[in-house]
Amino acid sequence: MITVFELFRSLTCHSPPTYNYHDCSGNKTTTADYGSDLTTLLDGLSSKASANSFYNDSLNGIFGLFLCRNDVNTSRCQNCVNYATQLLPELCLTTPRAIVWYEECMLRYSNINFFGQMELRPAFLRWNAENSSSPLEPYMGVGALYYDLVKLAPHENNFFLTKERRVPSGNETRFGLAQCSRDINSSSCSACLKGLEARINECCKERKGWRLATPSCHIRYETYKFYNELPTPAAAAPQKEDGGQNEEILLRSDEDHSGDMHHFSLASIQAATDNFSDSNKLGEGGFGPVYKGKLPSGKEIAVKRLSMKSRQGLEEFKNEVKLIIKLQHKNLVRLLGYCLEEDEKILVYEFLSNTSLDAFLFDPETVKVLDWEKRSNIVTGTARGLQYLHEESRLKVIHRDFKASNVLLDDEMNPKISDFGTARIFGGNQIEANTERVVGTYGYMAPEYALEGLFSNKSDVYSFGILMLEILSGKKNRGPYQQDGGQNLAIYAWKLWNEGKGKELIDPNIANDCPIDEAVRWIHIALLCVQDDPALRPTMSTAILMLRSKSVDLPQPSTPPYSATRFVTMSDQSTTIDTGSDLLASDPFSTTISIPR
Repeated sequence: MITVFELFRSLTCHSPPTYNYHDCSGNKTTTADYGSDLTTLLDGLSSKASANSFYNDSLNGIFGLFLCRNDVNTSRCQNCVNYATQLLPELCLTTPRAIVWYEECMLRYSNINFFGQMELRPAFLRWNAENSSSPLEPYMGVGALYYDLVKLAPHENNFFLTKERRVPSGNETRFGLAQCSRDINSSSCSACLKGLEARINECCKERKGWRLATPSCHIRYETYKFYNELPTPAAAAPQKEDGGQNEEILLRSDEDHSGDMHHFSLASIQAATDNFSDSNKLGEGGFGPVYKGKLPSGKEIAVKRLSMKSRQGLEEFKNEVKLIIKLQHKNLVRLLGYCLEEDEKILVYEFLSNTSLDAFLFDPETVKVLDWEKRSNIVTGTARGLQYLHEESRLKVIHRDFKASNVLLDDEMNPKISDFGTARIFGGNQIEANTERVVGTYGYMAPEYALEGLFSNKSDVYSFGILMLEILSGKKNRGPYQQDGGQNLAIYAWKLWNEGKGKELIDPNIANDCPIDEAVRWIHIALLCVQDDPALRPTMSTAILMLRSKSVDLPQPSTPPYSATRFVTMSDQSTTIDTGSDLLASDPFSTTISIPR
């Protein structure tokens, strides 16, 4: 019998692709006509590889396709398909169904029409014999990357995604790749990748590397970068609005040469907002009012006009423009441009019709719109946005003012994190910083930040935990929640949960329609996020893993959360504290108070 290696030696025109595995199946009866038709079909597929990374075709009841890895160039794809079309019929001489996997491509054919059918058999599995050295690797490495790939790949171009993630417990990075065959749809791609979970859990979660391939999808995980970077599409040139109006001018930022930004003239902003008419006012934040506007093209925008009286002015403005231009994620609000003219400092954002989360969550009527599905989507969406800021963007960003009013909602109630005026960038391996100028909102501030000026990614995790409790309960984080009037939402939630009464915290508007066990588990996760010791709080990637997978065991939260708010008068507005003295100096929209040291 001819071997794989003998076939490789016989194909000497190009260096061979990397062979992984093949499978032959079906009754071993093929006619001469079948063999002739198969040769014709495979020759046709091979010819298509010069211009396509995927192609399927049929001939006289024989169905075939090839799929190249999306990060493989045209030459390597064509070479791989050429080898496969010659090798596979020789390996499976008398069987009507066959599949072969290479590192660069996959080829299959059958006498049964499989187009559009999601199939998990046959399967090819290979793993590294070494185990991970970290006991947390199954959760922090494999689990986090796997869930990202499964969730996102079905919605990517060509059902292909590569992803890397730094292991939070150290400086190591993990790499993953997922791809689906393009004859199936997005939902089948999702089902295929999810269908691999049990096998991965069984064999591979503690391994340093592995790959699992089926006819319809494959996924791979390694401790080294094994794929090629896809070229980033060039940014499209900005278009002027209809009517030829010069309301947008493309500028290169003098302070940050990493990207283009749009400068809106003050006149165009005034025209769009009817000269900042009160009828167009959407709300008021700590740094100033936000207006709805409309450009001549009809495009709606949100205009953030920084208050001329606010101490938090030009520095935060520059910070927000420089920062957001580098951040691109579906759960972050998109900055369209800015205006810096005369004494005006203005940011222009995409307009989100459902305004902010607090407008729904804390209104007795509109809160009814937030069913369990919408609330869980908001929780996971904001978690992914924070995870991107902390771990996945090219910058390491700490938001520092994450709260319900800074979560905006689009037409489909998808969340987008906004307001980056107080955000800070961490460099290299920096994990913590100290400031004498604390900015944020009481009730959402982590205690080490509010009282000592220490902040890190765990400060945002604390704020996320508070927001989770608000979303699950429908209550604001400020109390009182008992007769003594001395407790905030985190302490109240901890006491209920600790007494086995966690379900009493769940908002009555969703209590009859939500999965109670899951909601109580999410309260547990929120309490882990608001623990007093930052080291005990999970990272956002770990929190997301806990939210997604019921198989992840949750540790017990520590003693009742410490509340920095017990010493202060509560305010919903962003606040600045000088931690170098006993005086708290606040924005004009907040209350001025003193804090005991």
